[in-house]
Amino acid sequence: MTTAITAISSILTAVLARLHAAVLTATAPRSSRRASGDDGQATTEYALVLLAAALVALLVVAWATAGGGAAKIGRLFDRVIDAVTDRI
Repeated sequence: MTTAITAISSILTAVLARLHAAVLTATAPRSSRRASGDDGQATTEYALVLLAAALVALLVVAWATAGGGAAKIGRLFDRVIDAVTDRI
């Protein structure tokens, strides 16, 4: 499990670095004028937040599919469904 998470983390780090470079390149000013220091800042931050959320989601999926996490999620789902059906 640890090896899988490490491999996923390495891959996502590489993807994050490439995406960050692509976003910075895409948001660079196209004209010869000097850009202010904040041009493209919000776009870059938004992309990085989305990537961080995707990384967390992938880590949760990796945890859930290995080491008994699936059973815990199944029990949680059963408890939620039972609680909802008890109220109906």
